[in-house]
Parts: sequence; structure tokens; C-alpha cells
Amino acid sequence: MDSRHRTQDILRCALCTTEVALMYCIVCHTNLCKDCIIIHFSDKSQAPNIVPIEQFSSTLNYPKCPTHPTKQCELNCTQCNVPFCTSCLSSGKHLGHKAVDIFEEFDAKKESLKNDLQEIENSIFPKYKDAASIIQILKADWSKNKRLLDTSDVCLVFKYQSMVKRFRKLNISIPTFQPVKINREHIMKQFGSLTALSVETEDQQSYTVPSQGTVFSPPDRPLLDVPKLITELNMGYKYLHGVPCMWSDEEIWTRCDDKILKLYNLNGELVKYFQTKSGNVPQDIAVTRSGYLVYTDYNDSSVNLVNENNKIRRLVKILDWKPHGVCSTSSDDLLVIMNSDDGTQTKVMRYSDSTEKQSIQFDDQGKPLYTSGDIKYLSENRNLEICVADNHAHAVVVVSAAGKLCFRYSGPSSTTRESFDPRGITTDSGANILIGDYKNDSIHIIDRDGHFLRYIDNCCLQLPWGLCVDSKDNLFVEENITGKVKKLQYYK
Repeated sequence: MDSRHRTQDILRCALCTTEVALMYCIVCHTNLCKDCIIIHFSDKSQAPNIVPIEQFSSTLNYPKCPTHPTKQCELNCTQCNVPFCTSCLSSGKHLGHKAVDIFEEFDAKKESLKNDLQEIENSIFPKYKDAASIIQILKADWSKNKRLLDTSDVCLVFKYQSMVKRFRKLNISIPTFQPVKINREHIMKQFGSLTALSVETEDQQSYTVPSQGTVFSPPDRPLLDVPKLITELNMGYKYLHGVPCMWSDEEIWTRCDDKILKLYNLNGELVKYFQTKSGNVPQDIAVTRSGYLVYTDYNDSSVNLVNENNKIRRLVKILDWKPHGVCSTSSDDLLVIMNSDDGTQTKVMRYSDSTEKQSIQFDDQGKPLYTSGDIKYLSENRNLEICVADNHAHAVVVVSAAGKLCFRYSGPSSTTRESFDPRGITTDSGANILIGDYKNDSIHIIDRDGHFLRYIDNCCLQLPWGLCVDSKDNLFVEENITGKVKKLQYYK
């Protein structure tokens, strides 16, 4: 018997439930014995696609067990919602939890996913067609999960959790507006374009800034007087030299000074990992709105995308420039910081998949927006502004989506601290900007206009480097020397 099924008696026919299943219908996702194949054909208006059960099962991508690398995960814990192998079961790790066979549950999970996607497309999309921000989130989730229907990666399918219920209950009232006289120049500075705006890049390429609909209004949430350390994760690295990024609220990608990228859960357990295609150290990582991991390869002058099966596709190969920081935007574009080969220039490039859409390098007076070379990371704010931590300039440079300078932040005007040393940068749901101040062991929180709000300096931070936030605005801080990631709460 196939080792994949040694934890169950035998795989039975779905129709008669007694005989051994020898064939599988790909169209109907049904296990069939020899006698029931004829019955199955007669019941269908369209001819099923029948293959040997071994052929179907061989296409499933069973995950390797992170605890026992030589074993395949044949079972799934319904309580923890994680796959595990028979050795994990013997060790008592999931003692008392209900376990199901991955092979038997795979079709049921995909059928649930298929029904959810159909409801979103046919019922929920039309209901909220005028609510741009909701539809944007919905479409990102929908596109990401639609790809799961075609994957054979069991681990990814089992991680799917229905997102339909939270959208069924939404009660959105679409605002109406009265015409008012506005100062367009002021609005452009504060919020970028309110309607589609065509701009010319330095290479005279036309880029259309996506419409924001209504003006962004941040939620009214007060900051904590004393931020809290929620948890501390030891990632098993000696040093951490990058920016972590959230795969979900429960999993986080990290990188070190080697060629391996690793995904951990919030228990500090390794979930998966892969090696860069070139064998070089990645400079930065990001997760797209579609759910794919992207990394920049400085030495290879490339930007690369990793799909759900850990297959790496080169998105961009750049001549005479080297990519550093990268982030994904609300429109699923990529923003990439580029340094020229000779180290004399720096710019921000926007890509849609492999297509170059925008270049941001100079202000209105033709002066460089960013210093050349050195460490730089970036993030897109909720109002579509592009925020760059320029370490060499000891400043954060914020430009609108059209590339117009909004402001520079160099720390509070009065301080006795050492020189502002920005490394990692991220933004939250309130359009606040959070910056890791490396030498001062602290985080700066500024608002969308560049006004200083407060420090986070009470959580025993040591040389904070990378920052990211989850969907609940919890802050994750990657410490350079300790190899730890700390989860902090800073909103009430």
C-alpha cells in the first residue's frame, strides 16, 4: 500500500462506500471503484475525466514535515490547522486533537474554497460595487485564493480560511458629496491625486496614478501611553539584517546574511524555507497583495517572485542599476529602490509585474530626492504616498504617488539623542509612519504630515532594523544583533 495511506484502513469508493477506489474523477472530484465507474458516467450530462487513483494522488504536493525532514505530512490537525507526520503523532505533539487524512480532506477543502469564490464573485462584488476600498480588499483576497483551485500544494489549501462571513455582514453606506471649492495644490500635497492623474517620468513614460475615490480618513484610535511588548520570537539567527514581512497575521518571513529565506509562525516554529535562485543573499523581501513573496537580488540585479510551490520567476533584470528595498502597493504594483552601478544615483521604480511604470528620482528643481547608495527601505502609506528611509541622509523622504515631494522628516526638532539613524520603515491603518531608529534603540511614530507623535523606546529594543505591521496594527520589530523579532502593541 502507498505509504501515504498507511494511517487509514483503505481508500473507499465514494458511491458504494464499500469497494476499494481504483479510479478518480477529476471533474467531480470523486473516488470510484471499478463497478461504480459505469454508474458515474450514466449520471452525468458531461463525460467525466477518469484517471487512476495513483495518477491523481501523485500530483498532490505533500509538505515535508519541518520537525522530521525525512517525513511527509500525511495528517492535518483540525484544532491547530497544521499538517503533521506520523512521527509527530507518536511524539504526542497533537495529543487529544482531531486529525484527518490530508488526501481525503483535500477535495472537501477545495470545494469549500470554490463555493466561497463563487459567492464573492456573484453576490458580494455586485453588492459593494460602489465601495472602492472594500472591493480592492475583496479582489486581492479573491485573486489570491482563486489560484488555490489550481494548486496541488496540500499545505497551502489547508491553510485557507473562509473570508466570506466577514463580508456578508458589512453594512456600508456610500457617502454623497456636495460640490465645494478646494485648493487643489494643497490637496495634492496632502493626499496625492484624488482622481486619475497622468504624469510624465524622467524617461517621458506616462503613468496614471490610480484614483483614491474619497479622501482618506484615518480611524480615530488613540496611541497607548506606554506601548506593550506582546511576545518575543527567537528566529535562530545570529544576526538579522533585513525587513520582516507578514505572510499572514500568524506567519512572518525573515532573512539573514545568507541565501535562505525562512517563514516562521508566531510560536517561533519554522514553517517553510527556500534558497534564492542565484545563491546570492537577498537584499529585501515583500509579500504582494496577491500573496506571493518577492525578493531583490542586489548582486544579480534582479527582482524575483516566488509562487506557492517555491518556484522562482525573475520579474525584472535591470541593466546598470541594482535593486535594494522593495514593497508591494495597494494596487499590487511593486516599488523598488535602485542604486546605480557606479553608486552615484538612487531612484524609486514602480513595476506592474515586469512592466516599468514610473521612475522617481528628482524634485521640482531637478535636485535628487535621495542620497546615493547606502541603506534604504520604503513603504507605501494608506494615502498612496511613498515613504523612504534614507539612512545616509538621516531622514525619511515622503513623496506623493505622482512623485512630488511632500516632506522630509529628520527627527523631532528638539532632542538630546544621537543623530537620527533610520533603517526599517512601515505604515499603519491610520497612515502613521513608523521608523526604526537604529542607534537610539527606538521607534519614531509620525503622522501622515510628518509631525512627530511619540517614541517607542520602553520595550528593551536593541538596534531595531526591520519593521512591519499586521492587519490589527501590531508592530513587529526585527533586532539586528539579537536575532529576535518583537511583537509590540502601540494602539489602545
